[in-house]
Amino acid sequence: MAEKSTHGTGIIIKNLYKIFGRNPQAYVEAVKKGMTKAELNTEHGHVLGLKDINIDMPAGCIQVVMGLSGSGKSTLIRHINRLIDPTAGEVLVDNVDVVKMNEAELRQFRRHKTAMVFQKFALLPHRTVLENAVYGLEIQGVPRSKQLEEARRWIARVGLEGFEDSYPNQLSGGMQQRVGLARALTNDAPILLMDEAFSALDPLIRMDMQSVLLDLQKEIKKTIVFITHDLDEALRLGDRIAILRDGEIVQQGTGQDIVLNPADDYISSFVKEVNRGRVIMVDTIMTPGVRNGGAGLPSVATGTILEHAARIMTEEHVSEIQVHDGKGKPVGHIDMQSVISAMVTPITHEARQAAE
Repeated sequence: MAEKSTHGTGIIIKNLYKIFGRNPQAYVEAVKKGMTKAELNTEHGHVLGLKDINIDMPAGCIQVVMGLSGSGKSTLIRHINRLIDPTAGEVLVDNVDVVKMNEAELRQFRRHKTAMVFQKFALLPHRTVLENAVYGLEIQGVPRSKQLEEARRWIARVGLEGFEDSYPNQLSGGMQQRVGLARALTNDAPILLMDEAFSALDPLIRMDMQSVLLDLQKEIKKTIVFITHDLDEALRLGDRIAILRDGEIVQQGTGQDIVLNPADDYISSFVKEVNRGRVIMVDTIMTPGVRNGGAGLPSVATGTILEHAARIMTEEHVSEIQVHDGKGKPVGHIDMQSVISAMVTPITHEARQAAE
């Protein structure tokens, strides 16, 4: 059966605030005027969860929201399907404000527009893998034959064919998370919300699940909001990344933007240990134009990461490589020394300011 097109749903979050306490509305204006999280808590006994969040999450892309514990990232993702109501602001999905939906509209939105994958798997222990996978369609009232067809297809796609009749307690952690992913995909919602989905897994299994998600995304092109506290995971998965601290966005952009141009010393401390060769692209540091005789050199496309370019130069026993655009036209060149320099030289916020 052909995959239904589900990649037209983007999310725009505007001026979002969340204050926890008995009378949150009373303090929104004070927070907007500069009251700090500490002042709000100490003086008024309220907790600032989110402050003036503005993110445009393009349809069909993976938006990562990352930050340390208590930064507000899980609070933020729960506003998208309104498991948490905001104190102020808008959450627009296809230009419809989720915040203004009534109970019936919200129920339909949750059933048909969003699916969620949790850190602790959240599988129903008394149900088999197959019965867990059909759960969302079952709630929607989809015919049983369609439920089973879709569930079996996605169970196979996440690598669990043959385990349909197993129970969660018979599976490893990685396999259980594959069931959670299959359940979300079976639901066929255009928005996939993943809250620390791989954080409970061992490192190798975690990497494996990241690969599964990236491979699937090439096909499904859903709008994925992925929460993590791990920068390497954020950089590997995210088309765009937003970094939170104390309920506020400190910086957002592509992984390359953040690694090359850290907004402050807080971000610099995050990115200083990053493998830059897996983030920075050749077109960022290439020299424009084509050298004489460049026609005989190996070539890579714009958007190729430095690590891959360095590998090609090593394998081809050359010290320079051409860069071409999407149409195959040469647009620049790059040498091994430039690649090595860019891979090993971190740019701190302080150093960037000094250079400017």
